[in-house]
Amino acid sequence: MTSPLMPATGAFGPDHVHRLPVRVYYEDTDFSGVVYHARYLHFLERGRTESLRACGIHHSELAAMEPALAFAVRRMGLEFVRAARVDDVLIVETVFRPQQGARLVMEQSLLREEELVASATVQAVCIDAAGRAKRPPQWMCEKWAFYVSDSSQ
Repeated sequence: MTSPLMPATGAFGPDHVHRLPVRVYYEDTDFSGVVYHARYLHFLERGRTESLRACGIHHSELAAMEPALAFAVRRMGLEFVRAARVDDVLIVETVFRPQQGARLVMEQSLLREEELVASATVQAVCIDAAGRAKRPPQWMCEKWAFYVSDSSQ
């Protein structure tokens, strides 16, 4: 299942880490030129979406399925390490961890060159139209498993 409409940006490396470059724009910052704390969530979301797209899991295709599926973040732990500033180029690294039933676990890092800016552990679930957690379909589990990294970042 691939979508001709939206090719993935970023890419998985041989280490199974997906890397997506993002630039910090003025709109991402507060009055001092430092990234506003909630904008880090936007960068991380882009990294998750593009990593899923790169392995062949597309939000639009999930929504068009019968029954329709979507992702919901169930839990997120986020650590801010350093401030990012306007015009910084950050790399969003996303690592898939082994599936745990209906839960899909990802570890993410925001890097400025080699410097850690923020890190997150994200637990997402597939949900149906009523918002109930559902085990991901087999085809999704297979695509996910191909990119799983068991080693620590």
